[in-house]
Amino acid sequence: MTQPRRTLTGIKPSGELHLGNYLAALKPVLELADSGYEAFCFIANYHAITLPIRAEDLSENTYTHIANWLAFGADKKKGVVFYLQSDIPEIFELTWILSCYTSKGLLDRSHAYKDAISKNKKAVNLGLYAYPVLMAADILAFDTDVVPVGKDQKQHVEIARDIAGAFNFEYKEDVLRLPEPLIRENVKTVPGVDGEKMSKSYNNIIPVFAEPDKIRKLVAKIKTDSSLPGDPKDPGKCIIFSIYKLFAQDSDVEDLRKRYISGGLGWKDAKAL
Repeated sequence: MTQPRRTLTGIKPSGELHLGNYLAALKPVLELADSGYEAFCFIANYHAITLPIRAEDLSENTYTHIANWLAFGADKKKGVVFYLQSDIPEIFELTWILSCYTSKGLLDRSHAYKDAISKNKKAVNLGLYAYPVLMAADILAFDTDVVPVGKDQKQHVEIARDIAGAFNFEYKEDVLRLPEPLIRENVKTVPGVDGEKMSKSYNNIIPVFAEPDKIRKLVAKIKTDSSLPGDPKDPGKCIIFSIYKLFAQDSDVEDLRKRYISGGLGWKDAKAL
């Protein structure tokens, strides 16, 4: 029998599960499971310690994320394997092996490393620097075919491919499967309330399971320009519109687009949608 294709995704328990996590990683991998893929979903708790985090917070966040994933049905969908990263020691053994086939130049080009250097060089530890190798081990350990990612995470899958390619070249055999990134065009990058990529590191997230009042307060903080309610607005440059279209029906998105262009829509009303 032909083995089903495999997909994999993991999320760090370094804060609350947010819309970016759900749209770019969790939702697509569960949809692939529905279409016949074997899906591997995990809580990346060792990835969470590259930056300082209290043990109590890591433990609480881990259990919260597990509950969130279970609420989405990660344990019930056919073909889904749901696990905690730290429960599989072979992943960390593979990390060391892969690190011996990873060039320093490859890690020097990592976006996460370069971003950390630009902000605070002294805060960069070896774990953060070698982060892509652990991510490669997460992917390659399970012969993953497809990895759903946001646009900003594509490089990590490309690094995994480069490492796997170097390993296979050394042994002149296709030992490790080369994964492909899967980027959903409509959610390449999910914007946060400040317009930057939604990220727990930027403190600009909208949590998936927050109380309604908290969500309303966060939405109220979304950055807008100084245009008046009667002024025409450009939906292509609006954070509110960018987030709205990720969830609304196509007909509702088109209706809102027309209201933006024709004028008569205030920012308070737009946020209330």
